[in-house]
Amino acid sequence: MLMAYRSLTIDNIKIMKILAVDDDRDIVDVIQIILEDEGYEVSTLTSGIDVLSAIASIRPDLILLDVMLGGIDGRDICRQIKTHEIFKNIPVVMISASHNLQSLLRLPDSPNDFIAKPFDIDSLVKTVKAQLAA
Repeated sequence: MLMAYRSLTIDNIKIMKILAVDDDRDIVDVIQIILEDEGYEVSTLTSGIDVLSAIASIRPDLILLDVMLGGIDGRDICRQIKTHEIFKNIPVVMISASHNLQSLLRLPDSPNDFIAKPFDIDSLVKTVKAQLAA
């Protein structure tokens, strides 16, 4: 299920939009609470099926993407994003409890960064800020 919100502009400052994709509803809820508290607009998906159409409608500034999405490999979705002419410049941060993706960060069409589960709140926020500033 997709939950999207309209982009906001406050005092001519664009609110950055983040799409969080994880098949664990609790994880996306926690990510949403943490990042909205930091001032970001967060949309969530609990399935990897409609990620590309969600990106097209939401136009996120950053994507947080779980590696395993109920039978769909998030790394394949990341490759689709990174080879898509319109979406390829959107930073993708992969999230995983069982895969160390650090070695993949140097490969073509790879994620921009990686966060291991369970993640530390400060680490999540720091990674998001760094990717949005890049």
